Amino acid sequence: MPTYRRTTRVPAPIGDVWTFHSTVDGLRALTPDWMRLRIHDIVGPDGEPDRDVLTAGSRIRMSVRPFGVGTRQRWTSHITERDPDGTYEVGDRARFVDEMVDGPFRRWEHTHAFYADGDETLLVDTVTYRLPFGRIGDAAGPVAKVGFEGMFRDRHRRTVAAFED
Repeated sequence: MPTYRRTTRVPAPIGDVWTFHSTVDGLRALTPDWMRLRIHDIVGPDGEPDRDVLTAGSRIRMSVRPFGVGTRQRWTSHITERDPDGTYEVGDRARFVDEMVDGPFRRWEHTHAFYADGDETLLVDTVTYRLPFGRIGDAAGPVAKVGFEGMFRDRHRRTVAAFED
């Protein structure tokens, strides 16, 4: 299965970077404007609406309309793992994983990993995916990586900018 990975050094302690990334507000702040993101609802693992921390078991229903072209693409993500879960106190590493349960890809698993390096943090995004349309989609894998590059470059740039003095 194709994989995309991007690593960036962020000039902030891991706890701060973790807090920024692992909330709905972080998702909004990190999604490029050209994606035209809308969050429709977030349901916590207990089945109740939850707009704060994206804990393991949470589901996020959202949609995007890249560049304002075409119809909105609906997307439902499920937070399948979060370590540490339900807390902002982290050690030297932290991560959460979201999987698309409904959306434009045949498969999408995004691991958000954070590693402490002194007073800085290494942010590593890894996406394992399968495009739609069977073999035709598989053949387009390299083109998809080009599309991911712009989005993740922007997400990482926004993360660094949020913590620069």
